Amino acid sequence: MKRYFITVVILITTISFSYSQDYQIRQVMDLYKNNKVTSGEFNKTLTEKDIEGSPYLSDEFINGTIFTTSKYQFVDVPLRYNIYNDQLEFKTPQNEVQALAAPEIVETVELGDLKMVYIPFSNTKKIRRGFLIVEVEGIASLYSKKEIMFKEAEKSGAYSVAESAKFVKRSDSYYIRVGLAEAKKVGSKKEVVEIFPDHHGEISTFIKKNKVKTNKLEKLKELVLYYNSL
Repeated sequence: MKRYFITVVILITTISFSYSQDYQIRQVMDLYKNNKVTSGEFNKTLTEKDIEGSPYLSDEFINGTIFTTSKYQFVDVPLRYNIYNDQLEFKTPQNEVQALAAPEIVETVELGDLKMVYIPFSNTKKIRRGFLIVEVEGIASLYSKKEIMFKEAEKSGAYSVAESAKFVKRSDSYYIRVGLAEAKKVGSKKEVVEIFPDHHGEISTFIKKNKVKTNKLEKLKELVLYYNSL
């Protein structure tokens, strides 16, 4: 009986220790202080009073959670995502708005119903890092990326009227990541097959049989889920 009791105590201690190795919960004030140290100064948002449209996924701040690569969890942080600048912004307890100075510390962001990651991705031959929205997770993962372009103001002419500067939303881009490789932009059907390291025959057949269009999110979800089932 004594030995059994000792075993239980050891088990409980082990479980408690394992949880201590999980994310340490921090509040927005800690994120605020960390950002100040990292950036050296506060990064205020730009003024867009004279620009039509919005660069944000949502203009309003939504309380979210940031999980970092150092296993910190910043909870109840007022967040919004600047699509045009590809920046995650947060509001401090003093209602100052800052851009996250070191986004590379981000492992995952939970923002409302969305889950975002900050990972390497390639567009053509260029590899860079940025925020992508998680659509499917697994051996292969599917991501979407919001796109916004900035259109300069135009002066009136003989056959045209003046137009203000504006942010213009574009169609989402989609990326597939297999393992820890960079996420690759979804292009033609042939290019999509090549993204996957194996099962090319099965993937090609699935695309043809299910009439997968590479610009349709739901069809891409089906494709990635199929690959993960192989």
